[in-house]
Amino acid sequence: MSYHVNKKGYYGEYGGAYIPEMLYPNVEELRQKYLEIMNETSFKEEFNQLLKDYVGRPSPLYFAKRLSEKHNAKIYLKREDLNHTGAHKINNTIGQILMAKRLGKKRIIAETGAGQHGVATATVCALMGMQCIVYMGEIDITRQAPNVARMKMLGAEVRPALSGSRTLKDATNEAIRDWINNPVDTHYIIGSAIGPHPYPDMVTRFQSVISEEIKWQLKEKEGSENPDYVVACIGGGSNAAGTFYHYLDVPEVGIIAVEAAGKGINSGESAATSVLGKTGIIHGCKTLLMQTQDGQITEPYSISAGLDYPGVGPMHSHLYTSGRGEFYSATDDEAMVAGLELAQLEGIIPAIESAHALAIFEHKKFKKDDVVVISLSGRGDKDLDTYIKYFKL
Repeated sequence: MSYHVNKKGYYGEYGGAYIPEMLYPNVEELRQKYLEIMNETSFKEEFNQLLKDYVGRPSPLYFAKRLSEKHNAKIYLKREDLNHTGAHKINNTIGQILMAKRLGKKRIIAETGAGQHGVATATVCALMGMQCIVYMGEIDITRQAPNVARMKMLGAEVRPALSGSRTLKDATNEAIRDWINNPVDTHYIIGSAIGPHPYPDMVTRFQSVISEEIKWQLKEKEGSENPDYVVACIGGGSNAAGTFYHYLDVPEVGIIAVEAAGKGINSGESAATSVLGKTGIIHGCKTLLMQTQDGQITEPYSISAGLDYPGVGPMHSHLYTSGRGEFYSATDDEAMVAGLELAQLEGIIPAIESAHALAIFEHKKFKKDDVVVISLSGRGDKDLDTYIKYFKL
């Protein structure tokens, strides 16, 4: 069994393109051209050059000595938090802005939850001189104020989503509406491994630079490019998709995804999609989705703005149902404690999203010689306010 996308855009039974007719030309144009464009020598050269000189890649693979001693395993952190803009999101936005340019698009729209994808999109639009509109839930605008300020400073227009739970799902709805109304000149930069085919595959390929680097970095440090486990937090799942990509078909490498359990899986305030989800359609793809008995999407909750999404990317749905990936859920409390622990043991303040991945040690015991690579998907600057209030610092 392969865990990569098939020619029709499916991972097992998940994926596809479930879109209104008006979006068909946009999505079809992208589907027909994305691999061809990504394989062009000039595209690869420009993409790699920007990753190196602008983003600051390769990001370090850091052996966390004190964290390893505490949890009795060899723990490496893939430092995506050190990228320009502070998270993994920039890998994908650089790729997509270059794609948009080659497709002749003049206007960029995006959705954002934690604001990291919005900042990364605003950043590449400033870099390329393109108009940028970012949709963001009204609640997220309040709790991620520093990122909103950054987007505006970079020249983006931030439009609040005022419907539903006023978070990521609703921002995505607004972005899709915009795209339907402006199909010709607009490219929608989706920030996660979600959406109609080819988005999940395209985003994953741009993020696969993460696992590509892990392989050679680990070979240098441990003599083998395969760790025992790769671990990542998961909302829609782009940092996870990039971390897992080169290991999908390597059975000896364990794949671990950590979701947001919020106030507890059965509390009614959670975003643990794999446990609570049933197959459904959201934002253009068939995937696991938190929904009521009659198919209404339920409101997700997490203390981290980037993980409170009611679905999960189709690749991850397939990893979960096939048993290839182990899925765990960390509560708000577990994530916050794990974030503080990293800060005080290693001098690294992680994004609250990434702190969920670090909470894996509450749920799984590793062997002393297990090599565990954790994607540190973002830095905690944007979350300081939440940390301060939570710990009464």
